[in-house]
Formats: sequence, structure tokens, C-alpha cells
Amino acid sequence: MTKLVLLALGFLPLIAFAQGGKYTIDGTLGAYGPPAKVYLQYKANHQMITDSAEINNGKFRFTGTSTDDPILAQILFNLKGGGSAGNVESRQIYLEPGITTITSADNLHNAIVEGTPSNIDNRKLDVALMALKDANNAFDAKRSMIAPDQEASVQDKKEIDSLFKIIQDQRAAIYKKFIAENPDSYISLITLGSYAYSADYSDVAPLFNGLSDKVKQTVIGRHFAERLPHMRAVALGAIAPEFAEADTAGKKVGLSSFRGKYVLVDFWASWCGPCRAESPNLVKAFNHYKDKNFTVLGVSLDLPDGKQRWLTAIHKDGLPWTQVSDLKYWQSETATLYGVNAIPQNFLLDPTGKIIAKNLRGDDLENTLQQVLGK
Repeated sequence: MTKLVLLALGFLPLIAFAQGGKYTIDGTLGAYGPPAKVYLQYKANHQMITDSAEINNGKFRFTGTSTDDPILAQILFNLKGGGSAGNVESRQIYLEPGITTITSADNLHNAIVEGTPSNIDNRKLDVALMALKDANNAFDAKRSMIAPDQEASVQDKKEIDSLFKIIQDQRAAIYKKFIAENPDSYISLITLGSYAYSADYSDVAPLFNGLSDKVKQTVIGRHFAERLPHMRAVALGAIAPEFAEADTAGKKVGLSSFRGKYVLVDFWASWCGPCRAESPNLVKAFNHYKDKNFTVLGVSLDLPDGKQRWLTAIHKDGLPWTQVSDLKYWQSETATLYGVNAIPQNFLLDPTGKIIAKNLRGDDLENTLQQVLGK
């Protein structure tokens, strides 16, 4: 599934083999032969499973037993047959009972994946997302004009943020339309997970409720249903749930101690590249508005053994605001409370603790704070 936004995603429940059916993957990849090999990788029973297949005159096949629920898997092609790591081509597919076909005259990137319901629907969504091609090309072209060792100008940043916002809005509209029109599709459920990152509960709940019972009863469907009450609790207009976590010195800090100020509750982690890339925007906003009744409260999803990496990232990125963490990674109690399963993610609270905006990045953050605090 095509994605532009780079997020650090929480691990969805790992699939455990129970009932299921036989899967077959029939592939045609050019006219390749030995020593080239194709590999199949996926997670099940808390383990990474890797299978391999010879490729002869472009043909390869995998067979096995899958769960009733589709499993996201990787097909990898190594021209030298040296394993699934290193210089390999890769392609995501959905592993499920039935026959999946993978066809390409040259490489995996151009392959057409069809045959089973989830792979057919995923291709349908990819075709719909082709409408973003021009906007994506404009975005990539603008970014490529800036040398790696060169800092983008204020104007360049504004244009990049504007193009990014256009793509986000267009992609969200495509996602919403696909979900509404395909209520019996597992891909609609997966797509809803992406859509929910930037959408509010009032948009997400009706889409989930419109899905078929079959989709809702999958492992991920039940997991999503468990998230909904948390998403409702942090919907726009709601009072942000209270929490208290230890700061960098080990002292408990409660959200309510910030009442009377505008607060950006920012979920991040030292290991999260997109979060760290957003740090300069947060620092700029903090320095601009810190004397206008505004502050930031960082909530880190760092690992249990990651306190030093967390402290180092705070120092390296120059984050001067209060930082807290229970160092429980994706089991973070506050992240669970707020329905967070992807970072960076943030919530802007007014002085009463009411959520007035969420997921503010780049110009969106600056423009929102200007509207609220500029006076």
C-alpha cells in the first residue's frame, strides 16, 4: 500500500496460527533462473518465518498454511541467491488462503499482485492512490532541489509543507472513499488504521462501524475496537485524560500541573526518525511562544533499557521542555490511554485541558499557535 507519511508504527498483535487454509503463491518474474532465489518472510507465533524458492525460467512457487486472517508478508528477490538480506528487491503481499499470483516482466517493484481478496483489494487501493502521482512528484522535486548539506530556506520549507498538506488531504479523501465503498474488505480495516492517525474520532468511528462483522472479528479488527474508546476520550473538544509519569530526574509529573497554559502533549521516542526530524519545528514553536502561556510536554515511548538514549536525544535535539516516560515502549500506559499507535503524534490543549487540535506539524503547528496565541 503506498504511503508518504513516515511514521513509527506500534506493533499490531502478532498472528497466531489456528484455523486457516492452504495458500499458494505462483510467481512469474522475467526469465530469471539459478542462482537467483525468491524468499517469503512474515511474522507468526511471535517469530519471523522465512521460506525460500528456486526460480526457473522466471517461475517460482510457495505453498503453506495460513491463518483465516490475512498476514502482511514480504516477497524478496536475490539475483545471486545469497539470502533475504542485503541487495534484494522486495514487495509486500497479503498471505491468505487461496492462490496469489505475482507477475512481472522485469522486477518486483513493477509486479502485479492478484488472486486473493486482500491482494485484489490492495491493488485497487494502489490504483486509486495513483491520483497522487503528480503531487508526489512535485513534492519529491522540491525536496531534491535542496542539497543534503544545505538547510532549506523559509520559503522552501513553506512550499514543502504546503505540498505535503495537499498530499495528506488528498490521500485521506481516497482512504475514506475506499473504506466506505468496501466494507467487507480486510484492506479497508488496514487503511482505516492509517486514516485514523490524522482523523478525529467523529470521522473514524462511523467508518469502523460500517465495516462488516467478518472484518471486525479479525484480530486487528478486535484490536481496533479496543482502541476506539481511547480515541473517543481524546477527540477534539474532549478534556485530555489525566496521566502522571516520571521526568528525566525520576520525579512524577502530572498533566494537570500544566493547567492554565496551552500545552502541546508530544508523543515521540529517541529511536523514531520522523520524530527527531520534527524536533526543530517544535523547538522553534516553543521558543516563539514560551512567553505567551505556551509549553510542550514530551511523552517518550523509549525502551525499558533506553533511558540513556532518551536523555542523549533530549540533549542533542535541544529540547528544553519537560519530558516524561515510563520507558515501556509500545506498552506505554499514556500512549495506550491516548490511543497512540504511531508516532510522532501530538495533542494541543487549551488552559482548561480541552483538546483543540492534534497532529500539528511544520506550518500547521506555527499557523495554529499563531491563531491561538498570536494576539
